[in-house]
Amino acid sequence: MIQEIIVVEGKDDTAAVKRAVEADTIETGGSAIGEEVLRRIELAAARRGVIIFTDPDHAGERIRRIVADRVPGCKHAFLPQEQAERGGKFGVEHATPEAIRQALAAVRTERPAEEAGADVVEWDDLMEAGLIVHPEAAQRRRELGKRLGIGYANGKQFFRRCRMLRITKRELAEALAAMDGGEGEAG
Repeated sequence: MIQEIIVVEGKDDTAAVKRAVEADTIETGGSAIGEEVLRRIELAAARRGVIIFTDPDHAGERIRRIVADRVPGCKHAFLPQEQAERGGKFGVEHATPEAIRQALAAVRTERPAEEAGADVVEWDDLMEAGLIVHPEAAQRRRELGKRLGIGYANGKQFFRRCRMLRITKRELAEALAAMDGGEGEAG
């Protein structure tokens, strides 16, 4: 059984998670998260810890941000869009049990970027890597997000996520080298 309580969007996500692993969940009820749900997540974080596992879409990102801003120190699990897609819709409920287990096995813990010291990724590192202000930036972020286990996000959110999850310049360089076939090391 997973010790932490997994924060998901709805009952279909809970069903999908329970098909994959033995775990307890808290459902946010969508992106209009109420105060009562946030208090339950705070209590869960204090007692057992929480893993935020939302859909790889705009609404899922919004929920992740709301919960993470309210409850510091959360763990995060990310599901690549192609593993969560069915019929043009994206969601945890569409993922296979194996994809869910992989995402939960690659969970990352949120910490203030300052704790990582000088080695944490900076905005310039993302620009040099072609992840921001580049014709293929979105595709590069999608692939790199997969390799780093932090999911896809737009440039600003990708930078925030790298900082929040303390992605180091070395981790970025290694993932870029693997992605680019040995080229494109960062900072």
